[in-house]
Amino acid sequence: MADVWTRKGGDSAPSAEGRGQAPGPLVGRERESQALRTLLENHRLVTVAGEVGVGKSRLAAEAVAGAGARGWVARVLGVGEGRVGVEAVADVGARGSVERVLSVGKGRLASDAVAGVGAQRAGPRVMVVRWPGGGQDAGSVGAGSGGAGPGAPASLTAAVLEAAGGIHGRRGASGAGAGAGALAERLRAADVLLLLDDVDPVHAECVGMVQTLLEFVPSLRVLVTARRPLGLGGEAVLRLAPLSAEPADDDRAAPAVELFLERFLARAGTAFDSGDAELNSVADICRYVGGLPLALELAAEQAARSSVGEVAARLEEHQCWLSAPDMAAPRHRSLRDAVAAAYVLCDRDERIVWARASILAGDFDESTAAFVCAGGGLATARVPACLTRLAAIGVLTPVRDPGGIREPRYRMAPAAHDFGGERLREAREFEVAAERRAIHFHRVAALAENLWNLGSQPEAVRLVLDEAEGLGAMLEYAPRQPELAAAALESVLNLWFWWAVYGAADEGRRHLLRLLPMCRSDTLLIARGLCLAAWLTAFGDPCGANELLQHAWPAAVLAGDDATIGRIAHVQGTLALHGGDLERAAEQFQEAADTIPPHAPGGLPPAVSLAALAVTQAERSPRAARRSARRALSQPGVSGDAWACLVARYAQAFVDHSDGRTGRARLRAHRALAALDGRLPAPHGCAALRDLITDIDRGSRGGLPTVPVPRGCTAVALPAQAGSGILG
Repeated sequence: MADVWTRKGGDSAPSAEGRGQAPGPLVGRERESQALRTLLENHRLVTVAGEVGVGKSRLAAEAVAGAGARGWVARVLGVGEGRVGVEAVADVGARGSVERVLSVGKGRLASDAVAGVGAQRAGPRVMVVRWPGGGQDAGSVGAGSGGAGPGAPASLTAAVLEAAGGIHGRRGASGAGAGAGALAERLRAADVLLLLDDVDPVHAECVGMVQTLLEFVPSLRVLVTARRPLGLGGEAVLRLAPLSAEPADDDRAAPAVELFLERFLARAGTAFDSGDAELNSVADICRYVGGLPLALELAAEQAARSSVGEVAARLEEHQCWLSAPDMAAPRHRSLRDAVAAAYVLCDRDERIVWARASILAGDFDESTAAFVCAGGGLATARVPACLTRLAAIGVLTPVRDPGGIREPRYRMAPAAHDFGGERLREAREFEVAAERRAIHFHRVAALAENLWNLGSQPEAVRLVLDEAEGLGAMLEYAPRQPELAAAALESVLNLWFWWAVYGAADEGRRHLLRLLPMCRSDTLLIARGLCLAAWLTAFGDPCGANELLQHAWPAAVLAGDDATIGRIAHVQGTLALHGGDLERAAEQFQEAADTIPPHAPGGLPPAVSLAALAVTQAERSPRAARRSARRALSQPGVSGDAWACLVARYAQAFVDHSDGRTGRARLRAHRALAALDGRLPAPHGCAALRDLITDIDRGSRGGLPTVPVPRGCTAVALPAQAGSGILG
């Protein structure tokens, strides 16, 4: 087989560069490879689209090589960067599946290429033209380098003409349409598969050229790799997603893990330590980079030089540092440069939205992005269009159908997220963006609490589930910016139901203990925060909860907040109940029920205190217990409070079981569970109901339940907060 000479497309001079590692075998893309082969057999124009580093070029090269292996290709002509553009094709040729691999060489054209693609004797063949991945210098865009931008007019057509017949025309001397016409004449007599690889810098020219070629060359097939489709009629699009980081159903390793291990072993040259710690670190790496193949290969290179654990620890914080100087393609030698290649092709508004939206963690919708990103010359109405274009090039991934009834939601790719954060800090806009994020999620938390109080609890829970990552990121950052602490603390208090009812007590308690020392001047917030922290602490650390209550009580009295005073009594009753002091527990629950006003926002309603009172009275006074349970279910607004109803019905079933009425108790418990929405997380109290049903079926009597207490941390001491009034 002839040597493979290569050159860069565009305006750069020819090069015989062959440095760098040859690409390894394709891993985890069996379905995509088969799908691409099928599309190539049935369509004249196929585009492989996806975000930067997802493996578009590698998959396309494998498909071309596969065509040669089936005998469809006789010769391959290439114009590419280094060995990457035709590496896979040449590799197949080396195994005898392709007759020859030809390309443009330095100083002259290989003699067989000069003959031209149009020669009748040449037979069917593949032309590979890969545009240089602008961006190997783009990693310093924030420092003023600017990277490589769009290609010159007609430069792609000129590069294809060179590959087709060795015509070194003057770049830009003729229009793209004229160049495409001349190229069509040259290709008309041949049976050609034209692979246009990585054409994003010349996307507009590529659209016009391909449209002309397909119209005037009926035998031509075109395979394109780009971050977004061409948008032409009859175009078949294969959207390439990152590899899954989750294990397959057949007990095989996750595709992302397989790729990492294959590349790691190829570079390290030693056996992999398959201990649990190392395998967990590999899984973490795959999850942190989102299964992006380029990031996995770069991470494998770094792990071969240091250790898997060290790489995982660094990737948890940031990703753009990943690099491997000996990668074949310059644009693949740094993850930052690869992402920057997409950034430099964006317009001003898209760059602003990219940078500012990087402040958002997890999924976000259009309205969130519009509020956070608008301003400073960017109109709110421009943001949705920018989001759509960023999604088209793989910077954002739609997680909800943009054409659906509900507002579309997006998630930023991990590497793009880190790169955007760098640009945001360089623009000195991070603090402003963080403030706008805090304002937005403060509104989200207030809306969630309003929905909960107004009887739309499923909607409140769905809202928190949708925005959980964004809320968490805002609350984690708030202590670093003191002026945001009060709004963040109020957000935590508005989400009391999430921490207390849906198993997030530890997280809520941690946020409270970080924010309370920063809001000492607001007595009402302090009282509510200390009370909620005590409630979330009661199960795991009764002593810490008691200490918090000692500080909460005077603050609540000083603020004149009856609801908080009543809820403090409820927590004191909870602590007495689990300490075995039933008499004091009953007194405190009764006081809470009498003190908490109906419909009081910001915490548990009086119905829950009455249910706890009924449970406390069940053994010693069944009649009083039944009366308390009925009162709980007859409280104003309880019919719209699904969780309070659940707790009250549990109390009724518990009292019936304690009184020997097992049939009625079982029926009540089953009805309470049947009323739950199975599409949402199970609220606090479901486990106690199921335990009660088990006790009834076994004919046994369980002890006092934990239904009034959200299960939080166990035996964790309170941290000292200097000057805050919260003792360690």
